Amino acid sequence: MNRHSIPVVGQRHQPAAAVDYRDQEEPFVRPQPVRPPAGAPNVLLVMLDDVGFGAASAFGGPCRTPTADRLAADGVKYTRFHTTALCSPTRAATLTGRNHHSVGFGVIAEQATAAPGYNGTRPDSAATVARILQGNGYATGAFGKMHQTPTWEISEAGPFDRWPTREGFDRFYGFLGAESDQFSPVLYRDFTIVDPPATPAEGYHMSEDLTDRAMEWIESVSAMDPDKPWFCYLPFGACHAPLQVPDRYLDKYRGEFDHGWDRQREITLERQKRLGVVPPETELAPWAPDLPHWDELDEDQKTVSARLMELYAAFLEHTDDQVGRLVDRLQQLGMLDDTLVLYMLGDNGASAEGGMEGSFNYLAGLNGYKQTTAEVLERFDELGTPTSYPHYPASWAMALDTPYQWTKQAASHYGGTRNGLIAHWPKGITDTGGLRHQWHHCVDITPTILAAVGVPAPDTVDGVPQQPMEGVAMNYTFTDAAAPDRHTTQYFEIYGNRGIYDHGWTAVTLHRAPWLMATRGLTLPAFEEDRWELYDTTVDWSQARDLAAEHPEKLEELKEKFLVEAARYQVLPLDDRTVTRNAAPRDRPPHPLRGRTSITLYPHMNGLVEKAAPPMFNRSYVITAALTTGGRPCEGVLASLGGRFGGLALYVADSKPVFCYNFSGGGMTFVRPDVELTGGTREVRLEFVYDGGGIGRGGTAILSVDGVEVGRERIAETTRAIFSMNEQLDIGVNRGSPVCADIVGRFVFTGRLDHVRVDLPGEERPETVEARRRIALATH
Repeated sequence: MNRHSIPVVGQRHQPAAAVDYRDQEEPFVRPQPVRPPAGAPNVLLVMLDDVGFGAASAFGGPCRTPTADRLAADGVKYTRFHTTALCSPTRAATLTGRNHHSVGFGVIAEQATAAPGYNGTRPDSAATVARILQGNGYATGAFGKMHQTPTWEISEAGPFDRWPTREGFDRFYGFLGAESDQFSPVLYRDFTIVDPPATPAEGYHMSEDLTDRAMEWIESVSAMDPDKPWFCYLPFGACHAPLQVPDRYLDKYRGEFDHGWDRQREITLERQKRLGVVPPETELAPWAPDLPHWDELDEDQKTVSARLMELYAAFLEHTDDQVGRLVDRLQQLGMLDDTLVLYMLGDNGASAEGGMEGSFNYLAGLNGYKQTTAEVLERFDELGTPTSYPHYPASWAMALDTPYQWTKQAASHYGGTRNGLIAHWPKGITDTGGLRHQWHHCVDITPTILAAVGVPAPDTVDGVPQQPMEGVAMNYTFTDAAAPDRHTTQYFEIYGNRGIYDHGWTAVTLHRAPWLMATRGLTLPAFEEDRWELYDTTVDWSQARDLAAEHPEKLEELKEKFLVEAARYQVLPLDDRTVTRNAAPRDRPPHPLRGRTSITLYPHMNGLVEKAAPPMFNRSYVITAALTTGGRPCEGVLASLGGRFGGLALYVADSKPVFCYNFSGGGMTFVRPDVELTGGTREVRLEFVYDGGGIGRGGTAILSVDGVEVGRERIAETTRAIFSMNEQLDIGVNRGSPVCADIVGRFVFTGRLDHVRVDLPGEERPETVEARRRIALATH
């Protein structure tokens, strides 16, 4: 059987056929499905989100992770494992065995540009490990956060080539974006949006749901074909913001972080030394410039900051408990001994995207609206519940990345890239309970799985020649703790933050602080002005002592090596833009509208993610719903974009049309006329007239019924860039969280909704915009 080409085609010998079946002496051979090599294990790949090296108790952190501890005791724990410092890039590298820029994921999917290393489109020449295993006879399933499907392809028209079930997964259940509300997610099963099986009031939480679906799939596959091994990919949305946890976990860590982040770093480092995950001589790396120390906070700031960290710790423990439920089930089914479990405790370092003071609604921060401690205190008791969308302050990220410098996005330093990894496989790892100090990277995960299964990296997949694997299999470490490193050189780059590891040395430069994602008026230095640092990590584990001044020749050597690697793996041209990365026309990714200024949508369609929906930020727009009431009372959503933490909705309540604008920076504006829809009503229309003159400006919302204006309201400010990472533009129904309290549950329109048309007026001349603004103000 030639496994170097997928689909695998076996040699089949058929006897000569007789004229009459009665004379057929030698039986024909029935085609057999491809099977993996004998003894190939099941594979469970678990990936947590935004978990720093110093977060989990398995690596000395303050968050209790009993499942990670248990798997490490019966497996091996890797102390020098690395990611890319950002989510989509790590996922792409992990699942393909190639560097993230090599497969077009130098940045998250939503910020894709046309540059080959950043186009957000995995090439067919880099098949996923799921497709390789599927082609070798495995059952394959993915349950959770994918964040690799191009946003412009998430629509009814596709193409579907880079949806999970076309990338090698037989089954998919989860979400496609960067993050999700844990209580009210927008979920897909394969290609179709499905409702969560319960409501928040009924105790729903997405991490539990994902685990349930993974267990059910494994049970089903094994029941029908006990000899067929499976590959289960379980990438949780946790512990990415929002920090939302079930009620029973809300108070698990009360008071445990009142000592603050500076002391927590010291406590964590002491534990790490006792566990041996860092050497005894390890020092705390320097504190990040501009981040406050704990003793610089006032009492209110300490109260809020400690509470937000309590929620994060509870979130991580809850997620680890879900992994434990799955591990327990595998043990009950008699599968655990023959399952290779790879437990990645993070896809990057801890996130500093909560800003200096943390936030109640961290989506506001992504739009550049500063959240204050006072605002969080006003709704303190709601933190962690469905009505909050919180994130902790950036300084906690430094503590969660102990003992290293910096955080998520900082591909330069180990605080952004070093994560815990545990491998558990009783039939393949007999030297259990030990540590592995070999240097490895997430690009090594796919080669490791293929080596464990016993199949080669294919030369062709579905007729397409494949790029060479760029990772190095880690299996040599399973039985030899002292084996010399095999992954000896690796570049890093995210948002211009860059570095290179080479035989123990690291040269790194921090170009942009991670908490400056959406900072207005920010001016960054030219790349050639960046200051590079040099560390010898063979004696300085935590990159605490910069040797750039002592070894300038070594630094120049490594800087040159970075450029060589960058050219080799499509890192160039360097790009330090974040939220504005694809704003310019030449960088803008494709869009389903393809230049159209009008689109008609129907209630039977799946929703549209924001990046695929008509753009309704910083401009005028018109939403027109064609409907009939049948002369009966009616209610329900006509069109809704976003959700509880930012969005807009045109809907009917008590047979009256309503428009709500939920400003991400805080506050709602309603157009709520006292006009009932009648049996003769055919059209409800909302026109928003934007002031112009910049981003996030105000405008006037005008509501009409059958061409007659029935109400208007002034909206002082509008959201600048994004309502949500995972909510959608829905027609005739509400999915995910509601834009306002009037919308309860799905809130399906009870009349007949034929369609909704969205019109985007063309670019208007400045004087026309100003004239319309004056008219709107005068008639308000």
